[in-house]
Amino acid sequence: MDNIFSAFSNRRRVLEALNNIHRKRIPAAKPCPSCGQAVAKNALHLCPKCGHHYAISARLRLDRLLDEGSVTLFEDIPSRDPLDFPGYGEKLSLMRTKTGLNDAYCVREGAIAGRRVVAAALEPEFMMGSMGTAVGEAVTRAIERAHKSGLPLIIFSASGGARMQEGMFSLMQMAKTAAALRAFSDGGGLFISILTNPTTGGVTASFASLGDIILAEPDALIGFAGPRVIEQTIGAKLPEGFQRAEFQLAHGFVDAIVPRGEMRGAIARLLKLHPETEAAK
Repeated sequence: MDNIFSAFSNRRRVLEALNNIHRKRIPAAKPCPSCGQAVAKNALHLCPKCGHHYAISARLRLDRLLDEGSVTLFEDIPSRDPLDFPGYGEKLSLMRTKTGLNDAYCVREGAIAGRRVVAAALEPEFMMGSMGTAVGEAVTRAIERAHKSGLPLIIFSASGGARMQEGMFSLMQMAKTAAALRAFSDGGGLFISILTNPTTGGVTASFASLGDIILAEPDALIGFAGPRVIEQTIGAKLPEGFQRAEFQLAHGFVDAIVPRGEMRGAIARLLKLHPETEAAK
C-alpha cells in the first residue's frame, strides 16, 4: 500500500513540475495599452480586439511587405563612436546581440506583387530606431540604389530621432539624406514614406517628411519634439490627439492612414499608378 501511495505522490509531483514548465514557456498575455484586454497580439503584432498597433521589428515588417526572394543590402555598415561617448560602445554591442542587426536599420531590394522596389525600415528595438551615422549612411545608400536602378523607394520610419551619443555627426545625417532625396526626386523617382509609432526628432525633420506620398499607421506619434516639451515651451495646452496620425491627416501632413494589415495592398496599388522607368525594366 505504501508503494502505491508513493507512486501516486511521485506522479503528482512530476505533473506539477511539467505544468510549471509549461506556464513559464507561455507567458500570460499583457493588457492591451489601448483597450485593456489581456489578449495575445497576432502575427502582425496587432491587438485582435481593438487593432492597436504594437511595435514590430524591421525584418518582420519587410518580410510582410516584400515578395519572397528579396536581397538584404548594406548590412555591414560600421557603427562609430566619434565622441567616445561613455558606455556607447557597450550599448551598441548589446543592441547588436539583442536585434541581430548591425545598427537600427534593415534595407532590402525585392518586389511587391511583382514590382521591384528598394525598401528600408528602422528598427525600434535598436536604441529606439535612432539615427546615427550608420543609419544615415544606410538610408542614403538605399536612396542612391533606388536612383541608380530606377526603382521606387519605400522607407518605414520608427524612430526617436537623431542619436545623441553621436552629437553633431548624427545631425549631419539629416542634410545628407535630404540631399540624396533631392537628387532622387529630380530624377523622377517615387518615394513612399511610411510613418509609424513613433516618428520624431531628426528623422521627422529629414527624410521621413520628404515622401512624394506619406502614409501613416493608425495612432502613430509623429512630430519633432514631444508634446510635453512643446507645452512647456509655448505655455499652452495642446489640442486633443496632437501629433497623432489622425491629427496630422486632418491638417494635411499625412496623405492617408493605412492599418498594418492593409499596407502591402495599399503600396502595391500606388506602385501601379507610377510607370516603371527604363532602368528598372
